[in-house]
Amino acid sequence: MKELEKEITQAVRQVLQEATGTDYDGKVLIQETRREFEGDLTVVVFSLAKVLRRPPEEAGAWLGEQLVRRLPHIARYNVIKGFLNLVVDGSYWVEFLNKIRHERRYGLQEAAADAPTVVIEYSSPNTNKPLHLGHVRNNLIGYSLSRIMAADGNRVVKTNIVNDRGIHICKSMLAWQKWGNGITPEKASKKGDFLVGDFYVKFEQEYRKQVEQMVAGGMPEEEAKKKAPLLLEAQEMLRRWEAGDPEVIRLWKMMNGWVYEGFDVTYKALGVDFDKIYYESDTYKVGKKIVLEALEKGIVYRREDGSVWADLRDEGLDEKVLLRSDGTAVYMTQDLGTALLRWEDYHFDKHIYVVGNEQNYHFQVLRILMKKLGYPWADRLIHLSYGMVELPEGKMKSREGKVVDADDLIAGMIETAREMGEELGKLEGLDEKEKEEVYRKIGLGALKYFILKIDPKKNIVFDPRESIDFNGNTGPFIQYTYARIRSVLRKAADRNVAVPEQLGTNYLPNEKETLLVRLLARFPQVRADAAAGYDPALVANFAYETAKAFNQFYHDYSILNETEAEARNFRLVMTLKTGEVLHTAMGLLGIEMPERM
Repeated sequence: MKELEKEITQAVRQVLQEATGTDYDGKVLIQETRREFEGDLTVVVFSLAKVLRRPPEEAGAWLGEQLVRRLPHIARYNVIKGFLNLVVDGSYWVEFLNKIRHERRYGLQEAAADAPTVVIEYSSPNTNKPLHLGHVRNNLIGYSLSRIMAADGNRVVKTNIVNDRGIHICKSMLAWQKWGNGITPEKASKKGDFLVGDFYVKFEQEYRKQVEQMVAGGMPEEEAKKKAPLLLEAQEMLRRWEAGDPEVIRLWKMMNGWVYEGFDVTYKALGVDFDKIYYESDTYKVGKKIVLEALEKGIVYRREDGSVWADLRDEGLDEKVLLRSDGTAVYMTQDLGTALLRWEDYHFDKHIYVVGNEQNYHFQVLRILMKKLGYPWADRLIHLSYGMVELPEGKMKSREGKVVDADDLIAGMIETAREMGEELGKLEGLDEKEKEEVYRKIGLGALKYFILKIDPKKNIVFDPRESIDFNGNTGPFIQYTYARIRSVLRKAADRNVAVPEQLGTNYLPNEKETLLVRLLARFPQVRADAAAGYDPALVANFAYETAKAFNQFYHDYSILNETEAEARNFRLVMTLKTGEVLHTAMGLLGIEMPERM
């Protein structure tokens, strides 16, 4: 499709040059024709009409005549106000299918030897609780983006930063010491991340009780929150941890080990992975070194209480603490160190942080601060800011234990797929193991598609039942379309009807066939736009439009029972390539496609 657009652009420039005697160096705007009008591509005429010194409709008609005469693929045209709608000849779509018939990686860009390196950070969990629905969106966006960027010809490095230190970790550790009675995941018959998360909730419950008692005794609430004995104990534990206290380090390693084992199970179930995992317990040390060196150079300053700050007011921001008065590090310290380590590891062209929009200011500060500290690659740090995930009943609250855990969500989605599949009875003939694999693909496909079809910047209200509907803009609808295509191709093989290697040129596709092939032609540009905009939703909604177009064609026209050979051949190739494109597009979202449904 892009090649045809280039041909039209060149022809328009040539026509204008001949008409005016001067080269036209302005933009030729070409877009897809709106559905309610006849045409495939539309040339926006308004700016061109000024060059031709004619009214837009008159200029459009004159330009249409010129293009039909010069370009063999333009069959006819119509003009609506200042829009020149061009109808592409059906032979072009036959040639297009012939061209991509044997392209196994159609729409994807190979990485060259000097391909840009793109580091993508996603997940970034805390080791004080299991992954929840918010983490699910983060992981799915990050993993899908890694596939899209790789398909756009980049060398991609998938990274994770595990926040394995800090006051929140100490809260879980302290609660286990006080109320754990030596419990382990094995004794509790519970995943380690769930067990540690229980103690985080326990700490918050007991902490609130202390605050309430202190307030009842006459202390102001804000003062009580700072002076509650449990919080002071957790802060002391953090200081002991940073000082390398053997007892605290032993407890920290034990409980973090439980959490890592739990995370690994969740990541595997979700179908995401990483090329390298960084740990805050390592990177904060690098960050502290950066801050102390900047302090020596006078780039940052120390206050009377011993804390270290950066003054960013000249950049339109405020002052930012980098080290607390007791010398312990903050998140910003860790992120300084992580960024430097990744630069040293990969010398990236881009570093994309997939982090929720509540951290917009944090990453604005990080980029400006790295530049202030003298790192010229700071402008390569990009924050992909995504919206929050809410449930129909409202926001999740980790401290109160009111969250949808990722493991429970995955299991629930698979169970819902199983219930709906059994109701429809579409998997007869498969054994139980095969059925379970299909249910897993459908359940996870529904979850991933529902989340990824929405612009990352927007908030989501997640409704599991709605996401798994077999009709409408859902993952299962697209998966079902793919399974239908695979069924057609299996039946063709059973009848000894081969998908032709090359199409003849006599058949001209009908309107619905043209719409479908035109969509296939768009795929490379959709992939490129998704990479440029860091937006998996473009790929998701393209997959839906393509699946919908195929089903509209399939409802109205026969494939294998078509008696005209050239029509049947065209439809077989079109069906084959539609299946391949759907498989590829959904693969960019991390969604598996079942052969049968």
